[in-house]
Amino acid sequence: MKMPVSPPDFWVLFRSITENNPEAFLRLTEDSSPLDQKARYLHWDKLRHLTPPKGLTSETWWFSIKSARRNLYQSLPLQAKQGTPFKFAVPDLVLRELHWLDRYAAGNIQSSDAITNTQTRNTYLIRSLIEEAINSSQLEGASTTRNVAREMIRQDRAPMDKSEQMILNNYHAMQFVREIKDEALTPSIVFELHRRLTLNTLDESSIGRFRTASDKVYVVDNATQEYLHTPPPAELLEERMQVLCDFANQGGERDSRTELSNEFLHPVIRAITLHFMLAYDHPFVDGNGRAARALFYWAMAREGYWLMEFVSISRIIKKASAQYGKAFLHTETDENDLTYFLIHQLEVIHQAVDALHEFLDQKMQGVHEAERMLMVNPKLSGKLNFRQLALLRHALKHPRFSYVVQEHQRSHGISYDVARKDLLEMADKLKLLVKTKEGKRYYFVAPNDLEQRIAGA
Repeated sequence: MKMPVSPPDFWVLFRSITENNPEAFLRLTEDSSPLDQKARYLHWDKLRHLTPPKGLTSETWWFSIKSARRNLYQSLPLQAKQGTPFKFAVPDLVLRELHWLDRYAAGNIQSSDAITNTQTRNTYLIRSLIEEAINSSQLEGASTTRNVAREMIRQDRAPMDKSEQMILNNYHAMQFVREIKDEALTPSIVFELHRRLTLNTLDESSIGRFRTASDKVYVVDNATQEYLHTPPPAELLEERMQVLCDFANQGGERDSRTELSNEFLHPVIRAITLHFMLAYDHPFVDGNGRAARALFYWAMAREGYWLMEFVSISRIIKKASAQYGKAFLHTETDENDLTYFLIHQLEVIHQAVDALHEFLDQKMQGVHEAERMLMVNPKLSGKLNFRQLALLRHALKHPRFSYVVQEHQRSHGISYDVARKDLLEMADKLKLLVKTKEGKRYYFVAPNDLEQRIAGA
């Protein structure tokens, strides 16, 4: 990833335009828009390659756009390492995304029965925690495949290498985030989150503590080894972490106004800003990205965006990880304008919610297909619960696959006895699985003739 070209200095452009062509200055500021002709919030690095509107140069076009943005900027009680505040704008495209999220991800809304039904909710919640744990860890270098990682978590198997340990840690950390969603954020909680994320993957001396001046921590491009970001000095981290926690704990019904202004700050903007700032400060030797994304989930859950528990933003980010990195760099190279990162993350969230609904539609369609198959056999029709139907659908696609009680239990968030009853009923009573035993453990195998068994042959 290349470092983006920094924009021309606004005040240098201002002096040049006002001294050489005052009439042009009025025209540029009166007719200005924060977006380009395609309603995009572009950085100079991209804008400089586009054809400017008639009568403008790339520089005067940029000046016009920046003038409009500066009129929209709101400052945050958070500072860059140089001591200047971060700020953001809320153009129409941001307002639309925030409105969409308020409608479809929070409050008492109507959503898929799969995640509002108490019988199926845990199944999809556990699935989402696993997905986020896998994808967030893979973003940071974990190389284990999704199938192997899912099997490890669901079977409660010990990790076999660092990659698996990272994923398991991330899964436990996401569970921890759910447990503390109603608690105020403190540095101690952030340290505990980091400890859970990095257990057995870092030296014990680096877990759950700030990096020190002797720890050379930078964000580096892997291909060119170019330094992309140098975090704030280690001696400032304690103060910056407390300011960040204070900022995180504001908002919602508790306190809807920022410390440094009397303007309302939308809770999703607060959550995305928390994500950005922890990654910007890079307070730890490793695990900063995973911690930042986990804190985003904490902030969203705390403000009632309950649907976010069921989506994986890291899955979407991983598909275009370079754009994720650019969103950070665009902010840092353009006067700490956080709008770039806000827009990127709002798009990520929207895609993640859409992907959730697509996944749920596919899963429920598969379950309904399994139900329809059972209807031809009066001995089976209406006899299976949702968990058993989901397993049956999987078994139809995976002959000879072996199921164990513990994996069924962890996949659906149920007790061992309930999971055992599900499988024993499918094997002993309904003859849809074949029960075998190795040592002290029972295995329930999908038979090759499962379709014939369902048909009653």
